[in-house]
Amino acid sequence: MSFTARALKEARGRVFEFFKSACRSIPSIIEIYNLQDVATASQRRSTVAAEIRKNAHVDNPKVIDLLLFKGTEELVNITEHAKQRHHIIGQYVVGNHGLVQDLGSKDQGISPFLKNFYTSNYC
Repeated sequence: MSFTARALKEARGRVFEFFKSACRSIPSIIEIYNLQDVATASQRRSTVAAEIRKNAHVDNPKVIDLLLFKGTEELVNITEHAKQRHHIIGQYVVGNHGLVQDLGSKDQGISPFLKNFYTSNYC
């Protein structure tokens, strides 16, 4: 096995360890930020997995280590209560798409020109 393949395998192992530690801290995060009403632990595990999968294409061990450092730093900030509840909800519960994508009711009474403009610039 070459050096880069071994380093990549070790980096992959560190990613799994980070995932395990992040999943272990989810119940305390839910309790710290009082997220029981907006999220379950399984939903947060899925969010963590999705965040890790975003970088599944990375095959450079140094880049993987950098991403792990950033992820660990984010996890420490969250567990040490360095963020407020609305930061956690906005970033990890709601995500980039918002709570509701209800564009149909808003578009009633708008000219076709504006509908085309909004869809071309914001979708």
